[in-house]
This record gives sequence, C-alpha cells and structure tokens, in this order.
Amino acid sequence: MSCVVTKRTSNISHSTMMLHNTFASSTASARCGSTTNATRPVRVRLAPARAYVEEKQKGESSVVAAAAGTNQLEALKTMSVVVADTGKPQLVKKYKPQDCTTNPSLCYQAVQDPEYQGFLQQALQAKAVKSNDPARPYAGVADVLSVIIGSEMLKIVPGRVSTEVDAHLSYDSKACYDKAMRLMDMYAARGIEPGRVYIKLASTWAGIDSCRELQRQGVDCNMTLLFSFGQAAACADVGAALISPFVGRILDWHKAKHGRDFAPHEDPGVASVSRIYKYYKAHDYKTIVMAASFRNAGEIRELAGCDNITISPALLDELQASSEPLPRKLWPTMGGSNDELVSGISQAAFYELHGSDEMAVEKLTQGIDSFAADQKKLEEQLAQLAATL
Repeated sequence: MSCVVTKRTSNISHSTMMLHNTFASSTASARCGSTTNATRPVRVRLAPARAYVEEKQKGESSVVAAAAGTNQLEALKTMSVVVADTGKPQLVKKYKPQDCTTNPSLCYQAVQDPEYQGFLQQALQAKAVKSNDPARPYAGVADVLSVIIGSEMLKIVPGRVSTEVDAHLSYDSKACYDKAMRLMDMYAARGIEPGRVYIKLASTWAGIDSCRELQRQGVDCNMTLLFSFGQAAACADVGAALISPFVGRILDWHKAKHGRDFAPHEDPGVASVSRIYKYYKAHDYKTIVMAASFRNAGEIRELAGCDNITISPALLDELQASSEPLPRKLWPTMGGSNDELVSGISQAAFYELHGSDEMAVEKLTQGIDSFAADQKKLEEQLAQLAATL
C-alpha cells in the first residue's frame, strides 16, 4: 500500500513513522514531482524557532483578556507567534513581530517605495548572479533582492524570515531543491545562520517532495499555498517545519461558490485551519501551523492560540486599536480531531486526498499563477532599472 491510514491512539510518536519515498529529480513538464523506491526514515527535528512556540503553548487558559493598558495585538502575542506579512522593514519595526516573511508580491510592493530603491540597486550590483533561463535574465537578481530584504528584516526580528522559492518552479522538485539551497547559500554569505530562515515552497507534490529532502539536510521549510487537508497531512508526514494555510483565499472561494458572506465563527477558512491544528496536535506532529491570508480581523480572533499567525499591516493596526477581551480559541490539548492518521503518503495518495477538494485544487493553481506573475513583474522592474544604470 502507498498510504497507511491508522486509527488514532492516545500516544502516537510521529518520529517513528517510516516513509519509503526519497528525493529524485523531476521535470517541469511532469508537474508532479518525483518518487523513488529508496528507504530512509524521516527524522522530525525540533527546530530552534519552535522553542518559543512550545513555551507559549504551556499556558492553556481558555480566555486571555486584553488587560488594562494593552490591546488585542499584545494579547494575541501571549497566545500565538505573530508574524508580520509585509516586505517593508519600517513596518516590521513598528509592530515588533517575532518573525517576518517575504515573497515576490511583498518584495514588488516594497520596492515601489522610494525608500527601498537602494535594495534594487544592491541586487543589481551582484553581477555574478546568472539565470539558468535565457528568457528570464533577472531571475537570479530577484533572488538576491529577496535575500537582501530578508537580511534587513532579520536585523529587526528576533526570530526567522521566510523566503520563497520562485513559483515558476513549483512543479519541478529538483529545481525547487536546487533553488532553496542557493537561497540558503546566499544567506550564509551574509552571515545568517540556517536556523533563522524558512524556505517557502508551494504545497504541490513536487514542493512536498523537495521539502522531504531539504528537511533531511537541515533546511526548515514553510509550506505555503496550502488549502486542503490532504496537503496538510502530506506536509506533516514528510517533516515540514511549518505550514501556511490560506484562510482568506478559502473564504473567497466559498463566497463566490455559495453567493453569500460568512461570519467569522462559520468561516470555511477558519474551519480548515482549526481542523488541521487539531489533527496535528492529536497525532503529536511538531509541524507549526501558521494561519495566513486573512480577509478580516474576525478570522484572526477565531484562531487566537494557533501556533503562528501572519498578519498584514492593516489588520495589525485594527487589532492594536482594540482593547476588547480576546478569548483563546485553540490550544494543544483541546482535542476534537476526528481524522485518522495518514502515514507514508505517496504521490498517488496525495492526489487522491488533495484532488477530492475542488476548492483546494483551483486555489493552488491560481496561487502559483499569481505568485509567478508577481515574480515576472519584479524581474521586469529590475530590467528597467538596470537599463538606467
């Protein structure tokens, strides 16, 4: 059998699970990654950044009120690791998050600000950077830019920065792996320790396959564009350090599908993250759940207590402005998972699980296309600036 579904028990150790897939090259045309028949156990390492997550999880009171003189953002920080969803260092300084993130969309937005034009010029000065794709001569320079911005963020936050692998590579596991290692090399050249970086990969089978090998090499991965339970189960199964389920984009799909809005307590994106969180805790996975892509502050409030929450500046402002009590909605020992353990997941089993979710299939494809388009815009901006130098 390619995938084993096991009944839940009261004490399941994920570190004892054996996977019989290892890393191999694939082609972009295959659009599904690679599998081989070598046998090797996946060791789930406790990443240094998880220490503060587990410390926060020790306090499991059901309600944390915003005390006098504080606000909902500060209350949330006592329950969840808050991550700033912005590419602008000045905003990271303002909100004082634990971690931060970059992606082509955020980098493109950041460098529209004249204050950050210097980052573009620094990236262009890295003349040794070459692209393997003649049609995209500035792809390598865009990588340098993301590392420059990430390095600036790390001067501000005490935790980590997430840096994204080019979305154009999302269906090629070997290309994802190679790009991730190049990004880590660039951070190392700037004196950044590996334990301060997450590599962001799209949660395709190819991305998950790459994650398996990167984690074995000591590179912690943030699996992004995650919309289905199947994606979440597979990411945990290969030992991903962190996942980023997209709350708001799930809501968008259901609003369009059903022609109505959803209150935060019934929000399909909130329900998806809650299900994944409970499943991970029930089966003793150490993979961090980082809720992402919010449409309103109500969604954030409904997920208070989730391991990590990445929040845009506008919603950070809204939480900071509110002094209302903030109830804790999620905690590690809350129980409530009815999902059986999915172990040793194969490519075929992944597509069966993920492919049964119409919303997830559609949003994953759209997300990759959108990130790739933003990457292209960023490269075009680099080319225009290079022409003026």
